[in-house]
Formats: sequence, structure tokens, C-alpha cells
Amino acid sequence: MAIDPVTAALDIGGQLIERLIPDPQAKAAAAQSLLQMKANGELAELTALSDLAKAQIEVNRAEATSSSLFVAGGRPFVIWVCGAAIANDFILRPFAIFIASLYRLTTQWPQLDMQSLMPLMLGLLGLGAMRSYDKSQFAPGKLT
Repeated sequence: MAIDPVTAALDIGGQLIERLIPDPQAKAAAAQSLLQMKANGELAELTALSDLAKAQIEVNRAEATSSSLFVAGGRPFVIWVCGAAIANDFILRPFAIFIASLYRLTTQWPQLDMQSLMPLMLGLLGLGAMRSYDKSQFAPGKLT
């Protein structure tokens, strides 16, 4: 049996058609109607996804043309904060602990939660190339 509810319902509908409709022509017509409903549902889903992507493109366009620090500066701020946290955990903290151990000092250098930080940073960097492309394509003088 299928996992998603739409396919499961269509499977059950197909089984009901097989059991309840004895006439082969009526059975074929009912099966065709069931397939048409499935196709219409998939088409509606694809249309909704396409509309969502178009809306996101418009938001990206407006954001790329904004001169406001709060609109265009949020992404760089988060990247700098993540970069500082990564520098702390992978560069500053090990060196501070090493230097403290040379002088026989005990120190409690804070360790940040990298399991929460890394998905955020990797997501931002993964989308970074697309963001640069958006900014170059939708720069104020290049809007078409």
C-alpha cells in the first residue's frame, strides 16, 4: 500500500472499481476518471509550487534592490555571526586552551553548540551562490 494519502486513496478507488463494476467498459471509464482526478491533483500541486517559486523570486528581487540595512543586511549579519562562532570553536578556543596549558592555567573557554550552528551556516553558504546570482541579475540597473 502507498504511503502518501492521495496514492493510497487512488489504490483503494482502483480496488473498489475492480470489485463493484462488472461491465468492462464502465470499469475502464471509471478507471479513466480516477486517473484524470489524479492528474488534476498533480497539476494543481505543480501549479501551487510554481506560484510559490514565482512569489519567492519577487521577494528576492525586492530584497536585492533594497538599500535598507535591515532588509539587505540580515543575511550578511547571520553569516558574520556564524563565521565568528566557527572561528571561536575551531581557532580561538584551541589556541587559548593550548596557551593556558603552557602556563599551567585552568580555563573554561565557552564551547558553542555546533550541531545547531552548522546546518544554519551550511544552508546560508549553499544558498550563497544563488544569492550572489540574484543580486547580479536583479541589480537596480539590470531589472527587466
